[in-house]
Amino acid sequence: MANILVVDDELGIRDLLSEILNDEGHSVDLAENATQAREARNASSYDLVLLDIWMPDTDGVSLLKEWATAGQLTMPVIMMSGHATIDTAVEATRIGAQSFLEKPITLQKLLKAVEQGLAKAGSAPAPAASASTVYVERRDMAGSDLPASAAVPSMVAPLSSRAGLHDAALSAHQGFDLDRPLREARDGFEKAYFEFHLAREGGSMTRVAEKTGLERTHLYRKLRQLGVDLGRNKRNG
Repeated sequence: MANILVVDDELGIRDLLSEILNDEGHSVDLAENATQAREARNASSYDLVLLDIWMPDTDGVSLLKEWATAGQLTMPVIMMSGHATIDTAVEATRIGAQSFLEKPITLQKLLKAVEQGLAKAGSAPAPAASASTVYVERRDMAGSDLPASAAVPSMVAPLSSRAGLHDAALSAHQGFDLDRPLREARDGFEKAYFEFHLAREGGSMTRVAEKTGLERTHLYRKLRQLGVDLGRNKRNG
């Protein structure tokens, strides 16, 4: 897990990047302008910063230069913008930015840039199943919201033989109609997945959020999207 700072004056961008990176297992802090970014950098050490170029108080390139001059550019910085010119991107790279992402940022490019940045910082996690394999790239960076931990348990348990793998696969398929479009089959699995955890945790949203690795607001939105009955066995917490 890495500590990542996201700096962007657009609330929607901050929330979306935070959800994606949290689902990847990272710890994320948010700043909506350069002032908050300075405060966050002074208070904490980050493994990576995602920095918007155009902000209302101080632009991202100027902030990057401040950090470089003050000796605070000790982490990889990925610049983001939907209006930057090539000259701006070159200038940011010359100052010390690791890379540049043009908005709208596709999920695939975001995850790749973050992975490369963390690898450069020497803080990339050991190779493992990643939530990036669950997401499907779309222009709005949406798709399946299940983290990697949502894999079917019987499929990730150690198996000692081909027969064991075959039995596990059959077990995983039981109760699901696989003869339908992928999106419908995935939604069916996700609904069953969340209903299982809700029932097991007695409807406690706090514990379900912890078990599934989703932030509570994100979890509520996902459950409503899937049509999960929140009234049944629901309780506070």
